[in-house]
Amino acid sequence: MKYRAEIDGLRAIAVIPVILFHAGFEWFSGGFVGVDVFFVISGYLITTIILAEKEKGSFSLANFYERRARRILPALFLVMFACLPFAWFWLLPSDLKDFSQSLIAVVTFSSNILFWQETGYWGAENELKPLLHTWSLAVEEQYYVLFPLFLMLMWRFPKSWMITSFVLLVVCSLIAAQWSAYNDPTANFFLLTTRAWELGIGACIAFYFIYKKQTVRALLSHQSIDEILGVVGLILIGYSVFLFDETVPFPSVYALVPTIGTGLIIVFASQNTWVGRVLGMKIPVEIGLISYSAYLWHQPLFAFAHHRSIHEPSELLIMGLSLITFVLAYLSCKYVEKPFRKKDLFNRKAIFIFGLSGSIIFLSIGVAGHLTGGFNRVSDKNGMTQEAIEMQFKINHGLSNRCDELPSLSPDCKTGDQPEVLIWGDSYAMHLVPGVLSSNPNVKIIQLTKSVCGPFFDIAPVTKSYPAEWARGCLEYTNEVRKLIQASNTIKYVVLASHFNNYLTANNELLFRNGDIERANVNTVTREFQNTLEELKSMGVVPVVFSSPPANGEDLGRCLGKAEWMGERLDRCDFELSQMSEDRTGEYRFLEQFKGTTRVIRLDEMICDQAKCRSHFGSTWMYRDKGHLSIAGSVKLGREYGFYDMIIGD
Repeated sequence: MKYRAEIDGLRAIAVIPVILFHAGFEWFSGGFVGVDVFFVISGYLITTIILAEKEKGSFSLANFYERRARRILPALFLVMFACLPFAWFWLLPSDLKDFSQSLIAVVTFSSNILFWQETGYWGAENELKPLLHTWSLAVEEQYYVLFPLFLMLMWRFPKSWMITSFVLLVVCSLIAAQWSAYNDPTANFFLLTTRAWELGIGACIAFYFIYKKQTVRALLSHQSIDEILGVVGLILIGYSVFLFDETVPFPSVYALVPTIGTGLIIVFASQNTWVGRVLGMKIPVEIGLISYSAYLWHQPLFAFAHHRSIHEPSELLIMGLSLITFVLAYLSCKYVEKPFRKKDLFNRKAIFIFGLSGSIIFLSIGVAGHLTGGFNRVSDKNGMTQEAIEMQFKINHGLSNRCDELPSLSPDCKTGDQPEVLIWGDSYAMHLVPGVLSSNPNVKIIQLTKSVCGPFFDIAPVTKSYPAEWARGCLEYTNEVRKLIQASNTIKYVVLASHFNNYLTANNELLFRNGDIERANVNTVTREFQNTLEELKSMGVVPVVFSSPPANGEDLGRCLGKAEWMGERLDRCDFELSQMSEDRTGEYRFLEQFKGTTRVIRLDEMICDQAKCRSHFGSTWMYRDKGHLSIAGSVKLGREYGFYDMIIGD
């Protein structure tokens, strides 16, 4: 295969946006598309190699997987090994358990499946996962296992069948991605079935170069078209890098922008065109040559910086780590990647033994960490046990995690057969339950809560992580709540609580019960919440609204956990009133509109004074994460301020 310097330059165009996106630089809001660029390049190169060798009669699976092992495993194992001491000393027990699971997933090339099951790509907690980025390696390796076998099968048929199968692969996978982008966005992002079309585009290009280039070229004027389409390709990639963001359903038809752009550059750019010459210059080529190592190093550096810092790491630190990424990439490429590619230094047997031995070692560490829940560690600063930390982070489901489903009269979700108080809303309603019970252990309550689904009868939020299908389920849920209240003759008070920002965020949409979808805006949400309150009053019950706790955008529960684990003062997690996050100030403004006609209870008035908001009361953590009360925090507030008395108006 003839070397093309512009392809290495294209790798630089792919890796730099990915790194700067994960670094948090807003200009690169669509930097995640660099992975899609990589997929197209990989599909092109791998298919070209296989088809060229098949034409020569020299292709073998053993040779293919040997090359893959030489290319992928040495640098990957180096980065994983480098992560181990930092994980041991800096990660909280639960994080160490998660890291251990990711070690297992990486060496079995299933990390995309692990991270799909754990969380979405856009979750804030992902910045804490040192090996999150290996999901894309898993996608490629799964493709590399299946695709050569597929090509060997198709080789028996006419070449027209082969290109037809490539096109069908692209079309079917793209259709699956388009559907999943709105119905199962997390699976859509991580799984091979909805990513295969991007690699398939590269495969189609490889087929073109090997079998159809001369035929197609005869129909096109060379230089002018090459110049124009090369520039168009670069513009398409740049457009997606700078103008896409996490609100774009991805991958979907939107992903055609960077992938087609990549394809145009591969097909039309060469050293005879302006784009080809620019990409073939020394600096982009050198960056492209170390792009694999740079991709491997950047996420662990950023993740461990977040783990080590009590608060969010500074922009200066992240910028410095971005530069260090390329220094480490250069060193690992020169002293690890390149030597392992030399067959005179490491023969096939040595490579396979290296791969097997490394996989067994990391697999063993991962299994041990998983089975022991993070190696049963004890803080060397204050002797705090793993169990003590885990209890503080325990999710506050209220009465039971079984209540986070369709309305149920199960004994698990109520404290008596004739409930007086209904707790209704999302997880920000769940976390109030221990506080209500601590203020009056004899109160008869029923809990009707569903994560993310707030206390609105006729609208539900549509977000990237919670698409329209989910929103329809939310509306079904709230209608069941309506029926239950109408049928009850004992419920006197309905406590409504939610992370109202899900409804107020301008990037989100609102699904109405009649099927309409409308862009979220304060006026619409105000009207719908007022209608809900009035309907409750017409049923003869008293609505009482609780706000979310104050927040500053940081993970306050994690901050408290790290301070406790490191033996530092919990006061470091307190924050100034002026640092209140915009979503909280927006929610508080929203709730102020209802104070004249409805009882509105503001948790910030309990937690904050004139200048500062507390993250803890004595040794009691108020928070378990960015905004939810811990179980102990809810109990503390409920007892101190009398939640039950606030609800009934005493």
